[in-house]
Amino acid sequence: MKAVEKQLIYTLLKTADAYECGYTREKFSVEPVFSDDTKNTVVEPVETTAEKSAPGVISTSSIPPDTNSITTDNTESHSLALDELNAKILRCTRCGLARTRNNVVPGMGVEHPDVLVIGEGPGHDEDMQGLPFVGKAGILLDRMLAAINLDRKTNCYIANIVKCRPPENRNPLPDEQAACFSFLEAQIHILKPKMILCMGKIAIEKLMNQNIPITQAHGEFFEYNGIPVMPTYHPSALLRNEELKRPAWEDLKKFKRRLDEIKTN
Repeated sequence: MKAVEKQLIYTLLKTADAYECGYTREKFSVEPVFSDDTKNTVVEPVETTAEKSAPGVISTSSIPPDTNSITTDNTESHSLALDELNAKILRCTRCGLARTRNNVVPGMGVEHPDVLVIGEGPGHDEDMQGLPFVGKAGILLDRMLAAINLDRKTNCYIANIVKCRPPENRNPLPDEQAACFSFLEAQIHILKPKMILCMGKIAIEKLMNQNIPITQAHGEFFEYNGIPVMPTYHPSALLRNEELKRPAWEDLKKFKRRLDEIKTN
């Protein structure tokens, strides 16, 4: 087989994988150099060009032009990679939620956040506006974040496990979470937050892929690909039960101390 044929096959596989996952995975981050088939063919890896980043606030209210692939290891800007990913999310029809939604809710925040906040799924207000956490729970979340000097406009990005509203605000089903989770993985890969704050049981359980009782695990630290993760109570739970506000506040203070340590080091 000729080197050009090998390169074509490799590029097709890499592009297909990136399109499905929303980003280029590590196994494709070092690109081989191909040679024509001989008895002593040697394939040696070479370093790829690191991508460049640019600061700013990402809005997902409009759909960028369609693309055939989503990659993050080339010379495209960081913001373009995230815009491409959000465009793919906005077109998604992987599960039944696509048939009942009004708007997809990819996420909202800054490109290089200190903190990624993860909820479970959009509610009615989010579904109507196409933005995460904008209803009553969203107002409370903004107040919670502000109490520890965090804000979606300056140092946070807010996303959900699923990007479309489950009917009647029910919990997203396991197959719906599974269909959507690669989008969140891609967002984490692109955003590279210093810490992750999971709001509620569904967010932490899906991210960590294990059963985690929120009443026992809130305020405890986990790790996702080297990133510290803390779960706390979902703002909706705090609206239903005000007795949870005190432990949630203690969680947030603990989270802030850890974040300050990371930013100092």
